[in-house]
Amino acid sequence: MTATAFWLAGREATGETSFDVTSPWDGRVVAQVSVPSEAQVEEAVAAAHAVIDEFSATPAHVRAAALDHVSRRLAERTEEIAQLISAENGKPIKWARGEVGRAVSVFRFSAEEARRFNGGDAQRLDTDAGGTGRLGLTRRFPKGVVLGIAPFNFPLNLCAHKIAPAIAVGAPIILKPAPATPLSGLILGELLAETELPAGSWSILPVTNDRMPALVKDERLPVISFTGSDTVGYAIQQSVPHKHCTLELGGNAAAVVLGDWASEEDLDWAATRIATFSNYQGGQSCISVQRVIADASVYDRLTAKVVAAVEKQGTGDPSDDTTDVGPLVSEDAAKRVESWVDEAVAAGATLLTGGKREGATYAPTVLADLPATATLAREEVFGPVLSLHKVDGEAEAFAAVNDSRFGLQAGVFTHDLRTAFRAHRALEVGGVIIGDVPSYRADQMPYGGAKQSGVGREGVRYAMDDYTYERVLVLTGLAL
Repeated sequence: MTATAFWLAGREATGETSFDVTSPWDGRVVAQVSVPSEAQVEEAVAAAHAVIDEFSATPAHVRAAALDHVSRRLAERTEEIAQLISAENGKPIKWARGEVGRAVSVFRFSAEEARRFNGGDAQRLDTDAGGTGRLGLTRRFPKGVVLGIAPFNFPLNLCAHKIAPAIAVGAPIILKPAPATPLSGLILGELLAETELPAGSWSILPVTNDRMPALVKDERLPVISFTGSDTVGYAIQQSVPHKHCTLELGGNAAAVVLGDWASEEDLDWAATRIATFSNYQGGQSCISVQRVIADASVYDRLTAKVVAAVEKQGTGDPSDDTTDVGPLVSEDAAKRVESWVDEAVAAGATLLTGGKREGATYAPTVLADLPATATLAREEVFGPVLSLHKVDGEAEAFAAVNDSRFGLQAGVFTHDLRTAFRAHRALEVGGVIIGDVPSYRADQMPYGGAKQSGVGREGVRYAMDDYTYERVLVLTGLAL
């Protein structure tokens, strides 16, 4: 098997060693991937640092055209890339196709933003006598080379969220894809290589995690965009406190169902959405539904509907169009989920459905009466497990949402607009979704968390702001 090449300063390259990428579903070797040597990593970093001025001065239409090209080519190769995502990640094919579609949009949105981005304004400074005849103009400029560190759960789209905004603002980027799922990120290299972007402006380096600290500490990489666990994210931030770090970290997302969401149609909708988005891609999403907080007036009816809807979630071969829930990324990940559920049940939680593991696949699981001290109650499960909690009224529901060290997104099922605005004010999260689960994300909206769920924001325009800084130009001697 020929090792898949990586991308060094815009060109294909291979190293002296390689590693296997295996399917979480059946353990087969999907591909071998070549690993960059230390010298090749140094070459990529040096090339990116050297091209900063050239790339930031590249006309917007050149960067936008490159982004448009990648968007079109992703769309043309949707099925091929979806199959690749499913093979390396274990994601059901229907969700993999959706991920490709989202990446298509990310590059298209980035092309649009590249054309209109200037990030500044004009400000007259003659508001005091000392500013007579002076005008301030602000523009945004790249902070420097971006180090993008992507996770395994969205191996294409979260690479897109690192690369596309960087190109849009003219910031060179070095992308490190997750070692378990590097192939989707490397596909982006194939498409970027078809563009006319300057050599050195991007590299995609599938280095192992133990080599990440050296990249993080490299002074030529002043911007770090990391998606992953809070433990790793905050360790990165603490190791380089002088750098700009955007951290999109974990969650313990809650769906709140209030008393006015009480009709059979309402509860059917909520149960279907909760069942789907607690289990999609094996629950391996930072905003998958982990907690359901329901008003006592609807709790019993909702519980029955949620359990029934979860039991309809089909597990199996991710390449099968009918599969809803595939394997977790590894058998070890499934064993961890199993241990957390077993711990919760031993501590008094009631298992309503699921609770079984087969290899890397864990059955969609629903628990009630979860003790507050259980690991499942406090940490991010990153698996197909949800717990149901009964509360009395809005205030208790919102307090339960906030009783977490995480705060990424929350969903609130209510018809009351006033309640929606109260939720927006009260909930300590980065996003509040009304009438739906917390798992909704549009790729152009600001996305990120509060508390231990991270700092900074993704979402195309918001990442562009994170990658740049404002610089003011003061013009003197003007007749304003």
